Amino acid sequence: MKRNWRSATLVAYSLAILAFLYLPLLILSLYSFNDSRINAVWTGFTFKWYAALLENDRVLEALGNSLLIASVTTVVSTVMGTLAALALHRYQYKCRLLINSLLYLPILIPEIVMGLSLLVLFSPLGINLGRPTLIIAHITFCISFVIITVGARLEGCRQDLEEAASDLYATPWNAFRYVTLPMIAPGIIAGALMAFTLSIDDFVISFFVAGPNSTTLPLYIYAMVKRGISPQINALSTCMMLVTISLVVISQLLQKKDFHSSRKD
Repeated sequence: MKRNWRSATLVAYSLAILAFLYLPLLILSLYSFNDSRINAVWTGFTFKWYAALLENDRVLEALGNSLLIASVTTVVSTVMGTLAALALHRYQYKCRLLINSLLYLPILIPEIVMGLSLLVLFSPLGINLGRPTLIIAHITFCISFVIITVGARLEGCRQDLEEAASDLYATPWNAFRYVTLPMIAPGIIAGALMAFTLSIDDFVISFFVAGPNSTTLPLYIYAMVKRGISPQINALSTCMMLVTISLVVISQLLQKKDFHSSRKD
């Protein structure tokens, strides 16, 4: 009886936490289908706000900027992060603990501090704010996530398989291409998805380093909110939320698959 009471209390507490976290998102999504422009009054169900997004040139421009910046950031971060993870995993070097700890700094430092520091860096160099500065800034904080994700996968890989390939006269490139790369591919994909998600959702850092003609979706939503919340903002936020959740779920599934496959190996 006592155990049942504790279990019921734990379940109720967990449900309350989930409701606190996700109920606002559910309400926002619900009101994106509201036929009224006033969020406080429900007048009917409609898809017109989603259709209006497709006719809004500024939204499409912001979407294009976000996709371009996120795509370039993902490719560069994934390549650089994977190479860095391989180097950190394979080679012994001095101050290993210190260097590995520094990888977590972009994750631990508040985004407002990183955004301000990048702005201070770009200004003396005379670099005009715009897409290039946004890409550089996003790569700066995304690369650490890729290194950590790929590095975790490398820790679970069997090194003897690559050594066996070398014993069978495989060149270092062929051993990497046909043995190592397939083993770490799920980790690389998970890191790339994480980088894309972080880049397309970032607001704070982008706020500091974006130029007048490089508005991203989060920045555009912020500008719209200052003029008042409308169902169109709710619709745009819902679309971004669905994309973000989908990418995060896929990334987590890949990492979970990695974990189970490494345990079987």
